[in-house]
Amino acid sequence: MTFTTIIIIVIAVGSVIAGILLIKQSARKFELSDEQQNKVETRKAEQVKKDKAQE
Repeated sequence: MTFTTIIIIVIAVGSVIAGILLIKQSARKFELSDEQQNKVETRKAEQVKKDKAQE
């Protein structure tokens, strides 16, 4: 293998790893903390109560 081929392979592997890390980081942004999840559940329960009261 030539030096140029090795450099191209290293760059390609680095790009794949960077892409994987970026995807993982983006996915973490959409995860809710326990506190946030509790707020969502509380609001859902309140909305169910309001809906039943309107019926």
